[in-house]
Amino acid sequence: MKHNLVITDRKIHKVSVINQSIDHLWWLWTTHEGLKKLFGANNKIELEPFGAFEIYFNEDEPLGNQGSESCQILSYLPKEMLSFTWNAPPYNTVVRNHAYKTWVVVKFKEVNNGHTAVSLTHLGWPAGEAWDEALHYFEKAWSTVMKRMETIHADTVDPSSFFIKDQDGKVIAIK
Repeated sequence: MKHNLVITDRKIHKVSVINQSIDHLWWLWTTHEGLKKLFGANNKIELEPFGAFEIYFNEDEPLGNQGSESCQILSYLPKEMLSFTWNAPPYNTVVRNHAYKTWVVVKFKEVNNGHTAVSLTHLGWPAGEAWDEALHYFEKAWSTVMKRMETIHADTVDPSSFFIKDQDGKVIAIK
């Protein structure tokens, strides 16, 4: 793909041992119900290469500004690894509207006694001010998601409590 970008070796890397089973964490990342609990938003997931990995943080917005529309699953190994493309929040139009997408790799490894090591790596970052801004945003956002995995059980209610919303109720950031 020709994109005229200089891709750097920068990456976001988060690792944590989560007090949850690998089955539960895989469910959180690979099912409609799980993603809804993890991200607090409606979504469309098709667990197959090039299937949808779309999370709709702001469904009241026009199509294209609701969330991760057009993001796709790249690959997966059941209960081991999930990779998907990722875009940027609507306010970062340079990154969000670019044909090039960064990607995320989430790895799972059972440790012991129902604990699972999870690593999340967000990579493929081009050089440039808008891309730098997106990288800094996701440094914080992915930290929040990693912490959130520890607290979500199948009966968890109101996963949207970790979003910051503006006066109109639109998601503008992750706490």
